[in-house]
Amino acid sequence: MDLAYIPSPSTGVIHLGPIPLRGYAFCIIIGVFVAVWLGNKRWIARGGTAGTVADIAVWAVPFGLVGGRLYHVITDYQLYFSEGENWVDAFKIWEGGLGIWGAIALGAVGAWIGCRRRGISLPVYADVIAPGIAFAQAIGRWGNWFNQELYGKATDVPWALKITEGPNREAGLYHPTFLYESLWNVAVGFLVIWADRRFKLGHGRAFALYVAAYCSGRVWTEALRVDEAHHILGLRLNVWTAIIVGLLAVVYMVLSARLRPGREEIVEPRAAEKAAGKTDAVEGADATEATDAADAVEDKADGPADRADRPDDEDRETDDNGADHGAGSAAKG
Repeated sequence: MDLAYIPSPSTGVIHLGPIPLRGYAFCIIIGVFVAVWLGNKRWIARGGTAGTVADIAVWAVPFGLVGGRLYHVITDYQLYFSEGENWVDAFKIWEGGLGIWGAIALGAVGAWIGCRRRGISLPVYADVIAPGIAFAQAIGRWGNWFNQELYGKATDVPWALKITEGPNREAGLYHPTFLYESLWNVAVGFLVIWADRRFKLGHGRAFALYVAAYCSGRVWTEALRVDEAHHILGLRLNVWTAIIVGLLAVVYMVLSARLRPGREEIVEPRAAEKAAGKTDAVEGADATEATDAADAVEDKADGPADRADRPDDEDRETDDNGADHGAGSAAKG
């Protein structure tokens, strides 16, 4: 008798009338929201404008979803194109199956398009969004829990995951690899935030750190999985992918630190130019106000002297007028 285990949901979808609400989709949506929200806060802290991260995400997210699905379908083609399988299922993304490698690769293409439209450097954007992506993955992994997929080897540990009988799966207790990877991704997200604050990572190095750290954890979680996968030299394809991509990320960090040390001062050039223009306008207005104030002070300083001179002039005019009137009267008399 098993005293403790993690239960799996009896269903991964709840119907609200004719509308199906799928747990997998909700996890993906919430993950995207968290990534954009955190990315926006980090972008503003770096000197960017609010909304820029979301504008670029409009390009990156759809590309990422397509890339993730393509990677899964290509690397697990036997699930959709072998004898007895229905190739239409390849389009049923709600049933699970997103490869993070394809999602990041094609998502980067979408982000590059969005960045070019805003005049922003892609590495800067990648650095800002990196921890948010890690947290989004942590949330998205719970979609696998709803679908009862991507679990590990059979085990009797207290935190084992209970899997029920279903298509392509046997009932039993297994390692909850979805939970392992979710917790690992949370740790990776906080690692990137700490390292970015501590070392002021720039030119894509914060994103490279995320990739390297994620890959190091993916190697051992992937090795625990028992679902069908292609193997190369005795290792699962995704293990090799994680090793190669992780090493490339480390190499990039080292070379980037040597060739482009430091961190970008300006993350959004157009916003900086607008801010500079406003500053010049304010300074010009201040200078004009200062000149007007100086003139007013000068007028005030000259005022008493002018008033002191006026009575004498007026007296002289009065005397002259009086003399003229006197002469005129004498002539008449």
